[in-house]
Amino acid sequence: MNATRIVSILLIVGGLLGLLYGGFSYPKSHEAKVGPVAVDVKTQEHVNVPVWAGAGAVVLGVLLLLVPLRKA
Repeated sequence: MNATRIVSILLIVGGLLGLLYGGFSYPKSHEAKVGPVAVDVKTQEHVNVPVWAGAGAVVLGVLLLLVPLRKA
């Protein structure tokens, strides 16, 4: 399996996941220390994946799989 096939499969899988879930979340931590007092705040950040980006990744992945690349 060559690198083009691997990249195209990753694009298809990533695009489908972006279309299905619409985004992803990750934890973010903020710490503050003032003298003997320490405060730690943990929040959940959410990143939206646009529909056009997910669909574009799927289309690009399929095109990379189907269209043969020229070898110079």
